[in-house]
Amino acid sequence: MKNELPIIRIISEEEEVHVKLKLEMEDETMAILVRWGKEEATDDDYVNIAVREGLLNAIKEAEKDEDSDK
Repeated sequence: MKNELPIIRIISEEEEVHVKLKLEMEDETMAILVRWGKEEATDDDYVNIAVREGLLNAIKEAEKDEDSDK
């Protein structure tokens, strides 16, 4: 496996209900919201984003490989 990471263990999980919103706003408003988000985000938030994106990318790659095998 390329770019292997050390073992990461899931020690607990917490279900969260959220809705993804598609928003339209001025660039200045977007910049303010981004700044607020960065001020509030924790290291755990960044790790969870990275793990989620890594899993989504791994699934996409596996699906692409599966499709190319057909």
